[in-house]
Amino acid sequence: MRIGELSAATGASARSLRYYEEQGLLGSERGTGGQRHYPAAATERVGLIRTLLAAGLSTATIRDVLPCVADEAIRTPWLAGRLGEELRRVEAQMADLHRTRDILAGLVERYAVSGQS
Repeated sequence: MRIGELSAATGASARSLRYYEEQGLLGSERGTGGQRHYPAAATERVGLIRTLLAAGLSTATIRDVLPCVADEAIRTPWLAGRLGEELRRVEAQMADLHRTRDILAGLVERYAVSGQS
């Protein structure tokens, strides 16, 4: 399928699909005139890439874990460990944001002017 078809099938922009290729997450073959052609399995792969991005993983991390995530036959305990590291990273970011929010809420309360919100 061509890039426009893959974009329509997945909801990912053509620009995103080209970026996934640049990052080594997605492959295509070039037809005449240099047009990209993707296998049917690319639809599922793009969905997986988008899910991993939505989970907060970087494209470098996705490149590392994608083979194991995509193919159950090659999964090892390493994958669970790597994803666990990412979960702990996100949880630490959330804790930092909660602290920042609490400080900011305190500042808003401390410096609020009566009659204004």
